[in-house]
Amino acid sequence: MTFSSPDLAVQARGLVKTFGDLRAVDGVDLDIPTGSIYGVLGPNGAGKTTVIRMLATLLRPDAGTATVYGHDVSTASAQVRRRISLTGQFASVDEDLTSGENLAMLARLHGYSPGSARQRADDLLDAFDLADAATRLAGQLSGGMRRRLDIAASIVVRPDLLFLDEPTTGLDPRSRGHVWDVVRRIVAEGTTVLLTTQYLDEADQLADRIAVINHGRVIASGTRGDLKSSVGAGSIRVRLADPDQRDRARSVLAATLGTPAHPDGDPASLRGHVSTDHPEESTAIALRALSELTGAGIAVSDFSYGQPSLDEVFLALTGTPTDTTTDAHADALEATA
Repeated sequence: MTFSSPDLAVQARGLVKTFGDLRAVDGVDLDIPTGSIYGVLGPNGAGKTTVIRMLATLLRPDAGTATVYGHDVSTASAQVRRRISLTGQFASVDEDLTSGENLAMLARLHGYSPGSARQRADDLLDAFDLADAATRLAGQLSGGMRRRLDIAASIVVRPDLLFLDEPTTGLDPRSRGHVWDVVRRIVAEGTTVLLTTQYLDEADQLADRIAVINHGRVIASGTRGDLKSSVGAGSIRVRLADPDQRDRARSVLAATLGTPAHPDGDPASLRGHVSTDHPEESTAIALRALSELTGAGIAVSDFSYGQPSLDEVFLALTGTPTDTTTDAHADALEATA
């Protein structure tokens, strides 16, 4: 099977995977352009990892088709594996070897000579800002350094397609930033990246295109701008002087905006989006919302209006914030599949 377009690294149609009575992936379609960072965004248990495992030939789809650079993942798995690499959610390096030993060992397994393997390891350690950790055991590294070492191990031989499955889960903001820099560098050198994440800011920072997945289905896809414009021309955030007035303020905003208003972070805050594609009309509606709140005797301590965030996109699409839309059953099944 071949692509109709050489510009696509991955093409999937109707992918389905079930575990017992759970339909973890339910008809997923994907088109991933070559040379891009493609983000698959969704909460825990949404089916992201299962999609990755099918595309990486670790799981066989129950239905549907998928190709990687023209090779079918079910019938040409060996050809697919020659083109890809996978960095999962958990560290894959040997904790009893140093950083340099881990990379040199992998290079030797890929056919490098002893001298070339050491040189490749040194080059990767330098590129990923790990030179100072070359002689430290992998088990003694910080979480952020371990993740960078994991990714370095995945590209000892540069793959055409790199799967990164939630690469920054559990990392502090500084370490996440370092991993983001690494991902950008990999793509600049010619590798396509499929990134799964539950972090909205990560998808916003890295991904050229994004597929939002929930309960095993792609519910929206496009560029960041496409997704943000799909929920309206603007987003309103309101902080009230009196948190006890939030229910009243929520009703006033919903009536004015024509869309529901939602709690936002603290007991005094609300957010909503303006459901119109016309910027001038959107601004007028936002100002009218503020006026209606004031007219109802609801004091506002802070008011802002701007482009919707990916968080608001997800909320508008699913009706649930990403940090609460989780499925422990799906998580457990994906982890043991």
